[in-house]
Amino acid sequence: MALVKKGSRLINVDGTTYRWRLRGRPTYDQGLVHWPLTYAVEHADNPGTTLVITTNQPHPTNWFGTPSSPVLPSQVAAAIRTALTQGWTAESPGSPFHLDQSAGFVSSH
Repeated sequence: MALVKKGSRLINVDGTTYRWRLRGRPTYDQGLVHWPLTYAVEHADNPGTTLVITTNQPHPTNWFGTPSSPVLPSQVAAAIRTALTQGWTAESPGSPFHLDQSAGFVSSH
């Protein structure tokens, strides 16, 4: 399933263009800071398998005002490179590929 283009951003990593998107509103568990921020990445021209990255920080619009840093393009590029080395094939169809970078996340409740 392709990402919604509205609210997504393009990023070029090593000559390949990807589209990434952060969910605007937190899920219930993200709002309560029980679950960390996640975002999705796909190949911009030939979307296949979606990459889902779980970060180690809370969603920026969590309901408790727990501080969170913005997701930087350099972090997205690093996550894409890591996923590619771990076997993510962006243009091949398949189930979402999960990259867990949540080490160090502390639930506030």
